[in-house]
Amino acid sequence: MTGIETAYLDAHVAAYPVEYIAGIDLYNAGEFHAAHDAWEERWMGEVGPKEKLFLQAMIQSAVAFHHLDIGRPGAARQMYLRAKEKFARLGVSVFMSLDLDEYQTQLDRALSWLLNGDPRELPQPQIAPPKIRLLTTIDEFD
Repeated sequence: MTGIETAYLDAHVAAYPVEYIAGIDLYNAGEFHAAHDAWEERWMGEVGPKEKLFLQAMIQSAVAFHHLDIGRPGAARQMYLRAKEKFARLGVSVFMSLDLDEYQTQLDRALSWLLNGDPRELPQPQIAPPKIRLLTTIDEFD
């Protein structure tokens, strides 16, 4: 045992679109704009309505961190709020093996400070973006 926690299993790679898996790798590496690009490629194709909403929420959460990286906390706040709204509209606690409750808890821990006033005037605290780790079960998705 190496002690390295993997984000997903071979079964996830077989079951889910390559863009989803690639986006997870990029996101976990802190490459938020590239994760956005990978997920957006899938989102722009023919996908079901729930997957489209899920991918849009994931894209917006990644873009929130990208905006922080480039010094745009106001835009990060907008993307964070839009992602939260889409996760709420999705109305499930797990989608494509991602525990959305846990992911959103991590997201809130990292970004909720943006809601404490004008984010352009708030000092940015040290934050830890979420790490995506898929559950072992494979979910049906539309």
